[in-house]
Amino acid sequence: MSTSMSATHWGSPTASKRALLIHGLTMSSQSWEGIAKLLVAEGFFVVAPNLLGHAWRRGTDYRVSTLAEDLRPYFAVDMSYDVIIGHSLGGLVTVSLLPFLPKTKETTVILVDPPLELTTEQFQQGKNKFLKEIEDAKTADKHMAEHPAWSRGDSMLRALGVYMCDRTVVKGIFEHNKPYAFSGRLKNIPPHVKVALLVSDPGFESVCHLERIPVDVARLNVKVLNGIGHWIQYELPSAIMDEIPLPRAKL
Repeated sequence: MSTSMSATHWGSPTASKRALLIHGLTMSSQSWEGIAKLLVAEGFFVVAPNLLGHAWRRGTDYRVSTLAEDLRPYFAVDMSYDVIIGHSLGGLVTVSLLPFLPKTKETTVILVDPPLELTTEQFQQGKNKFLKEIEDAKTADKHMAEHPAWSRGDSMLRALGVYMCDRTVVKGIFEHNKPYAFSGRLKNIPPHVKVALLVSDPGFESVCHLERIPVDVARLNVKVLNGIGHWIQYELPSAIMDEIPLPRAKL
């Protein structure tokens, strides 16, 4: 693993396959450590950028479209990825990048419990929750106590992400994205892209509400993970890996 000012990398740049991982609100690139190691073991070079406002990066415009535009350099000089994974807010950024993906490259996109649309009440609840998270930052031990399925490493990286963010960013993310409605961007998935939408259990803090997901959309596959919470990459990483086209051993 190596870390630069704006991204973390795992694996060899000469690997035959590439993956781009986009984190969620109050997280950081390093939070993908577990999934990244699994991908490297499958022959991937993995790149995880830090979104604006995270990992000490500062900005003034926190619209999702601006966050996506900030990542356009990762597609410079015909750079492409076999797999793109976005968690929560990172899922919205990923959806916003779909029109810019190279048309000559088949790409698997995995959206991990993204908040596609929020009602006014859900919007305010989400904003208050994240502001409280910043003001009363939890320790790794506290995260582990609340989420027994998380490893100590995951819990430490979760705490680190919050530490490297602040309330100005949280307020900007919510206030600059009114109305909070992004599901329409899934209605026209490019023909060279396949999207897997992983939804956590509605009874376990899911923020991707089933009634807000477009229906009958070509190349969109939706899966609800019963008994799994919002942090799918920590609780059930195999659900993410199962969506990635990989060579299977012959029986």
